[in-house]
Amino acid sequence: MATDKIVSIADLQAAASKILPSSTREFFNSGATDQVTVHENSAAYRKYRILPRVLKDVSNVNTTIPLFGRDIAFPLCVSPAGLQGMAHPDGELATSRACAKYGINMGVSSYANHSVEQITTAGNEVAPIHHVMQLYSMKDREKEKRIIRRAEAAGCKAIFLTADSPVLGVRYNEVRKTFQPPAGLAYPMMEKTSEQIQQQSHDDGFKSFNDDSHSWAREIPWLRSLTKMEIWIKGILTPEDVETAIEYGCDGVIISNHGGRQLDETPATLDVLPACAKVARGRIRIHIDGGIRSGNDIFKALALGAECCWVGRPMLWGLAVS
Repeated sequence: MATDKIVSIADLQAAASKILPSSTREFFNSGATDQVTVHENSAAYRKYRILPRVLKDVSNVNTTIPLFGRDIAFPLCVSPAGLQGMAHPDGELATSRACAKYGINMGVSSYANHSVEQITTAGNEVAPIHHVMQLYSMKDREKEKRIIRRAEAAGCKAIFLTADSPVLGVRYNEVRKTFQPPAGLAYPMMEKTSEQIQQQSHDDGFKSFNDDSHSWAREIPWLRSLTKMEIWIKGILTPEDVETAIEYGCDGVIISNHGGRQLDETPATLDVLPACAKVARGRIRIHIDGGIRSGNDIFKALALGAECCWVGRPMLWGLAVS
């Protein structure tokens, strides 16, 4: 498929899937175990229908929303997604530049192939842009502190604490083929060289740093003691956890199931959004990711209670065909 014929995200996925090596394609596109959740995330949007009102003046519609201290062009941001260097050599640098060009915010993954300093600089050279730093609970608290301090010094506005990953999701294709990032890609935020990465499996590498003893009582006060950045919780699927985030004074939550890559057979994020938004009652900001593939999808998510949508895979596919 020629890139000039790409008119939808489905076209983009198809074009990228033809270009990417099989191991990279499967890493980006696949989910955990039987991939029920990764498919239902998108399918959930097809259950809802839009009932338009007519003869309304839309000539001055304003799609901007305030987020992290500035207005963004419309309620869409790019999720933190690791290993973007597998899709394009510029990886996160190109993503940052694109987000700046179109006036939206970007999440930076702890598994980024470029440093947060390089990523924020790349975007700001195009236009003012705000970034957030995705973070895991780590066994090495000093390294975690360094990531936080580097992110804040680089201008990041928030920490997105990934809460749904006490262990790495079981992804059959990664196990069958012993997934390993290509040689030459490093994790500068994790302070790991390519050579160090190649010495472990992806799963063992995650186990070596991730702390499965994480908890609300341990993580949130500790983060508050270290940074003035906003603290958001990524990976919430229940009203009860929204309430807990409010109790701990978090600034926002992302309704997320990790793109179906963690625990399979969890519900689609859109299906749990209304209940989560209802319990929030305006006390905390509610964002969503997972399966968003069109403007109609964004409209449905906003109608059901989200303030903003975040996308990951479409950005990766875009990198691959650029």
